[in-house]
Amino acid sequence: MQFRTGQRLGTNQQMQLAPRIIQTMEIMQLPLPALEEKIDQELESNLALELDDPESTEDVQEEVEVAEIDDSSEEYSELSPRQVASLDGRDAKLDAMANIRARQESLSEQLLHLWSFADVDATEKTIGIVLIGLIDADGFLTLPEVDMKNQIKKELSINATNEQYELVVKALQKWLDPPGIAARSLQESLLIQASALASEDPDAWKDVELLIESHLEDLIGNRLPKVSSSSGLSLERVKLAIDKMHELTLSPGRLLATERVLPVIPDAMIEFDESSNKYIVGICDGRVPPLKIARSYEAIARDKNTEEGAKQFIQRNINAARWIIEAINQRKTTLGNIVQIVVDRQRDFLEQGDAFLRPLPMVEVADLLGIHVATVSRAVADKWVQTPRGIFPLRRFFSGGTGSNRDGDMSWEAVKTRLKEIVEQENKSNPLSDEALAKRLREQGIEIARRTVVKYRQQLGIPAARLRKEY
Repeated sequence: MQFRTGQRLGTNQQMQLAPRIIQTMEIMQLPLPALEEKIDQELESNLALELDDPESTEDVQEEVEVAEIDDSSEEYSELSPRQVASLDGRDAKLDAMANIRARQESLSEQLLHLWSFADVDATEKTIGIVLIGLIDADGFLTLPEVDMKNQIKKELSINATNEQYELVVKALQKWLDPPGIAARSLQESLLIQASALASEDPDAWKDVELLIESHLEDLIGNRLPKVSSSSGLSLERVKLAIDKMHELTLSPGRLLATERVLPVIPDAMIEFDESSNKYIVGICDGRVPPLKIARSYEAIARDKNTEEGAKQFIQRNINAARWIIEAINQRKTTLGNIVQIVVDRQRDFLEQGDAFLRPLPMVEVADLLGIHVATVSRAVADKWVQTPRGIFPLRRFFSGGTGSNRDGDMSWEAVKTRLKEIVEQENKSNPLSDEALAKRLREQGIEIARRTVVKYRQQLGIPAARLRKEY
């Protein structure tokens, strides 16, 4: 085999997106909080971009010098918070940063703090520190024992014996709070929690401890008659014990460290106007400020006496500022047009609820607006819309569907809603099988296969019929 090197000319077609188009697509995809952050970054980095604020800080300063306003005057109290901040010499951004809540301690940090009070010797204390680092987000030690011992050896150069390892684990379970932390299984965690509660009320938790210790698998499988027979408890006592088990937690670690849930900020609003009997669409601007190109820099760019290098630099910034302003306006227009189509198509949903959500493919919306389907996809990504029925992800309104002989075309989300309604109304002592659920949907004119019912049931978090049965 011979390898040769050489040069060869050829032609091919390759699409390259201009920076302006790339920026427009990026702005189109941003939800409102991210758009606000993006604008803040642009204002800091682009000298030609500024807020379109008719009352600039300089004007306020001049007015103050002329009128000689003091802090206690009436005119001073009528100024905006931003203007007052500028008069006081404060930075609004620093004020905002000062009001940000401090970072919450992680689960490990909180457990290490509790462990520092444990009454154990120095070796056990250091082994416990290593094991705390291996506790997962639910509060469990899920790694195999051999792996945890290897980690202890790696970090501390200690060959922990079985007795020493077990002693430290039990100490962790004793000193860490809430009860159930540092358990090696769900069963062990539930037993620790039940034992802690039983110390205050032994009679109430005696049955619970018995069922967790010896019959947990059958409880999970909802085989209550078998549990009753095997445990010697009446079915009524088993059901009472299950009710008590609801006081226990499956993830004790989550009680200490929970992820901070950011508030949902709608990008668009749909409101009903009674006078016109129509739904009105509005685009939420949030804290997005109006922007403009700085006139002073435009004048410098037009000045013939400006050095060519400086003129090119300023012109690049002006072009970038113009692009960002146009991209924001295009985002607002496109989003408004898309939400208007949603209103026109989904009026039945707005008036009657989830069961009347209609199919709305993105391709159809793109054709109606004369834009690419990718633009529609970016415009609805991570966006939320506030409706008279609540706040929903905008993407929720875009899906395929199926025909119904009774209610016309229905989206798959509407079919899921009908499925959920059927399950909620079934006889819990004799719950419907998946085939029976499919039959009920067909009776409503919705042609659907059993395997599709299974898929939707699982997506809705609805257990199988055997697990839904109540005794």
